[in-house]
Amino acid sequence: MSALITPDLVALDVSPGADKTAVIRQLSDLVARSGRATSAEGLYSDAMDREAKVATGLPGGIAIPHCRSAAVTEASLAFARLTPGVDFGASDGPADLVFLIAAPAAGDADHLTLLSSLARALVRPEFVASLRSARSADEVVALVQDVVSPAPAATAAAPAAAPAPSLAKTPAGGPTLIAISACPTGIAHTYMAADKLAAAAREMGVDLHVETQGSSGSTPIDPSVVSKAAAVIFAVDVGVKDRERFAGKPVIQSGTKRAIQEPEVMIREALAAATDPNARRVPGGTGAEASTASSGGQGVGSEIRRWLLTGVSYMIPFVAAGGLLIALSFLLGGYQIVLTDPASASGQSYALNWALNNSFFNLPVADAGTGLNDGLLGYLGALCFVLGGAAFGFLVPALAGYIAYAIADRPGIVPGFVVGAVSGTVGAGFLGGVVGGIIAGFAAKWISSWKLPSGVRGLQPVVIIPLLATIISSGIMVLFLGRPLAAALTGLGNFLNGLTGTSAILLGIILGLMMCFDLGGPVNKAAYVFATTGLTAAIAGDGGRQQLVIMATVMAAGMVPPLAMALSTAIRPKLYTAAERDNGKAAWLLGASFISEGAIPFAAADPLRVIPSMMLGGATTGALVAGFGVQLRAPHGGIFVFFAMSNALLFFLAVIIGTIVGAVAVTVAKSVGSKPVAPADATEAAMVGHAVPTTGAAVAAS
Repeated sequence: MSALITPDLVALDVSPGADKTAVIRQLSDLVARSGRATSAEGLYSDAMDREAKVATGLPGGIAIPHCRSAAVTEASLAFARLTPGVDFGASDGPADLVFLIAAPAAGDADHLTLLSSLARALVRPEFVASLRSARSADEVVALVQDVVSPAPAATAAAPAAAPAPSLAKTPAGGPTLIAISACPTGIAHTYMAADKLAAAAREMGVDLHVETQGSSGSTPIDPSVVSKAAAVIFAVDVGVKDRERFAGKPVIQSGTKRAIQEPEVMIREALAAATDPNARRVPGGTGAEASTASSGGQGVGSEIRRWLLTGVSYMIPFVAAGGLLIALSFLLGGYQIVLTDPASASGQSYALNWALNNSFFNLPVADAGTGLNDGLLGYLGALCFVLGGAAFGFLVPALAGYIAYAIADRPGIVPGFVVGAVSGTVGAGFLGGVVGGIIAGFAAKWISSWKLPSGVRGLQPVVIIPLLATIISSGIMVLFLGRPLAAALTGLGNFLNGLTGTSAILLGIILGLMMCFDLGGPVNKAAYVFATTGLTAAIAGDGGRQQLVIMATVMAAGMVPPLAMALSTAIRPKLYTAAERDNGKAAWLLGASFISEGAIPFAAADPLRVIPSMMLGGATTGALVAGFGVQLRAPHGGIFVFFAMSNALLFFLAVIIGTIVGAVAVTVAKSVGSKPVAPADATEAAMVGHAVPTTGAAVAAS
């Protein structure tokens, strides 16, 4: 296993800029230049996304920006000692010691354990003082290596690396507390919060057992300890795993940052809650509140967006699998495979009749003139269609189930899935799935908050919540909401099918703008879900031609941003950094595959120029596809599902034109009032010097 930190990842006494974005960008560049990340921009973007959730500044002039990133190929630590310090959101002022912890998206356990060891060491004053007095990059590397990879003789005595499920014993008869710490990446704040709580408990003489739910694994607290615990501390920025273990216990909850800054206060609050009959308690379910746990509250709009995006993100794999199977069935068996088979006594389609009544030893035979492929191809096509249809049957239940899950955690899954299935039965479709999922989630969350007698509390998560929440949500859907929502869905379908000419082109422009507005965000996802639900209806025979045109419009427009950025980096490479040019090469394949997120690194670095340009290109493509009337019977795949397009040549022409428009627009926008950045690579290289102050100009150029 290679070293986490090397001298070329250390910058001493530098001044990269006035804010934390410049610092994180410089450290990201160090990681990329050392060959440990494929893209400095990708790492920077992921680190800033993590920074936006919870500031990483800590008391004592320390900051630990960190993230998991697909751009990282090897777990790494980059370190900068700043003169002067920069504000990272700590309560006591700027940070002058900054570690960027960069972990691969699927980091191995050994590396992640070492990273967590560093996080724990940063709560030790003597280690921090050594970093401030270090005279060279080699000395910093040695200090860090001693912490994350201590010599065998010292390992047993190293307090930072030792797990501490029971950290101090109280006098006889004193209360026992348990604490859970967890953060989104599970690398830094998780372990620092645990160690701060542990140290405070030792000083206060409190019997505290800590469970870290981090990236290097966790050992659950012994059930016997849980049963006798007087109160629970949740120091978490994410949901608590297996929260139902603590049902009924008094609870104190905050983000990890508070546990790091004032652990004694949290312990005193937990001791007070242990004797307070009116104290807040862990709900009887698996955590109606866990999904919203964070160091700060969120607005109603942010919460609703989170619920909907959770549902959509879990639904999309069903869309992709089912849609591509159905597209493959059309390729193998022909589009007529969905029509009713006259030979079927029960009026089944060719696909269903062949799949159920034929086999590899009894291949189907189609009548002449049907346009079907029979024999082996026809039979395989029938199987693909039936399997794809089965996957499509889960779209609305998955949407509703995981919206409810986002609201109520696991108690919401059963009522959410059931109300989603009911929505499909009554014809309310995806509208019913969204509304029903929200109702099911709140019903489950409400029931999980009931304070039941201890004798029946064990039945709450497995019987009471699923039963009552299902009755409430599905009952409301059947009795009150199903028919109005079904009527609204039917009206929407009729409206879409009636769009022709200018109206269709206008819709194409709107969808193209939506697909390119936030590149995989909620607006993009809303347009995609709108298209895929229409595709589902069209394939099932409940929709019309226009819904297939909408699917083609959305896919074509979504392909434009990565392709346009790839083209722009090719025609004017001097406008882009080396990392961006590398991203541009990868964006060709991403765009061709309909992965809009391939343009995110460019948009994150320069949103005011990139996003409007991409929207212009996407709107152009959307208008052309809608005007051409191209139909698409696959929800994903880009150029690789050409066989599912009614006119692939016109589809590709529209994508090419939109790509050119977007590329020209972003190239012109970047050319006006900005200097070429490619020649600045040599200047940027000087920034890596360990003890040489770095100028702000060099950082800005990157």
